[in-house]
Amino acid sequence: MYQITARGPRRSIETAWDTLAWIDPSPASAVDAKEDTRLTWRLAAYADTKTEAEACVALINQVAPELNPVLEALPDRNWVTLSLEGLPPVHAGRFIVAGSHALTTTSPGKTAILIEAGPAFGTGHHGTTLGCLLGYEYVLRSGVPSQVLDVGTGSGVLAIAAIKTGAKRAIGTEIDADSVRVANENAVKNDIGTRFKTYLTRGAGSHIIQSAAPYDLIFANILARPLIGLAPSLNQVLAKGGHVVLSGLLTHQEPLVRAAYTGRGLSLIKRIRRDGWSTLVLRKAA
Repeated sequence: MYQITARGPRRSIETAWDTLAWIDPSPASAVDAKEDTRLTWRLAAYADTKTEAEACVALINQVAPELNPVLEALPDRNWVTLSLEGLPPVHAGRFIVAGSHALTTTSPGKTAILIEAGPAFGTGHHGTTLGCLLGYEYVLRSGVPSQVLDVGTGSGVLAIAAIKTGAKRAIGTEIDADSVRVANENAVKNDIGTRFKTYLTRGAGSHIIQSAAPYDLIFANILARPLIGLAPSLNQVLAKGGHVVLSGLLTHQEPLVRAAYTGRGLSLIKRIRRDGWSTLVLRKAA
């Protein structure tokens, strides 16, 4: 495993992140960008081989030569899991997300969600997952949704939160087979039976998703471009008066994503910003 890091102005970091995230195929197996200080942002990318890592460096140098990326070989260990082990519990409104090592010390009255360290995205520590949980907390003021769709469910944390607060059924979608397995395992660990299940599928056009529509609530914590592309299909399967919680977008990407949904009759009712990331809560007219 190889790590590529770079620090610099927000615009340069976002340019590099956008390139590594969207080139197909990408030499990076994972990439993230976040605010490091008030004036500096940090890029972190990971590659499985040295050739792929060098390709990442070459791409960064091509699109943002001022960044001077640093390539480092990591010992042969499961860094995704190791980096998550021992993380403190995440508190988001009524929810607390933690591994079994920490749930024993949870606060009384909290809705506990058990998410162990693993490769699927969604432990609550990232600004997007935290934003979605806080956004869902806001949605609950209008009532508990019955049918829930979680696009790009990752660990399943958002759908599990919905089930644990009264939703009757939740469907998760993933394009990554490992995440499908982890999400379904987390459903079992959280004792929610068959009310939540994740399927390997892309977009919202599959028979499984269409057959369970309309949905009172849709989570989509992915990336800005897919969020824009999914706007028509998500709006189609969203019930009248239903809510959409969108995240995975950087703050400067808000206007384009918001326009894609408000242009289809949805109204922005809440915006949450954490660590340079935004979460948008929208409602469809009743």
